[in-house]
Amino acid sequence: MIASHLILKWLHIVAMVYWLGGEWGVFQTSYHVTNPKLSLDERRRHMETAYRIDILARLGIILLLPIGLHMGHNFGVQPLGGGWLVLMWILTAGWIALALAAFAKRGTDAGIRLTRMDDRIRYVLIPALMICAISSLTIGKPFLADWYSTKVLLYSFTLVIGLILRFVMRHWTETFRQLAAGGPNAELEAKLTREINLSRKLAYVYWILILTIAFIGVTKPF
Repeated sequence: MIASHLILKWLHIVAMVYWLGGEWGVFQTSYHVTNPKLSLDERRRHMETAYRIDILARLGIILLLPIGLHMGHNFGVQPLGGGWLVLMWILTAGWIALALAAFAKRGTDAGIRLTRMDDRIRYVLIPALMICAISSLTIGKPFLADWYSTKVLLYSFTLVIGLILRFVMRHWTETFRQLAAGGPNAELEAKLTREINLSRKLAYVYWILILTIAFIGVTKPF
């Protein structure tokens, strides 16, 4: 158990690093993706770079959930173990396969459909995690420690922000298709600018939440 827990701890650190670092990479690349002074081909190249960076962040945020639940069971603050953990890892493998398939088909109609399927998982997962976390903080079930419940609640908030950022990135593909078909379009560029400005503000909140989750996990202050 000790050996497996240390491996999970290592994986948890790696996933957090790729999540935080990947989001910073996409943030910086977005300045070039949305720059109307650059040619459309150059902006597409930057968008491709953003997607290649983002896939690591996406895999990181997916892996953090099963790793966190497994470690929570080891700590005795998450009651579902045994077959539940096996099922959780099987479902996670399917989710990762879906994310990788969407990445492989990026920029195509099939990729957009796969990404929307990925989004639907989050539509179910986010409220489920929020309900479990709030219930645990108020009545002490299903999670048995406030620090752990708070981590789960904050993680669910990051999924909400991540979902919004995913919408923006998907819109890049759709916008560039329209620009390629119809040429320069001030209205589309203005919409792209509004979306990216909102996304950058959300990104700062995103990073604060990620750092807070990591701090609570390490210090367990309450």
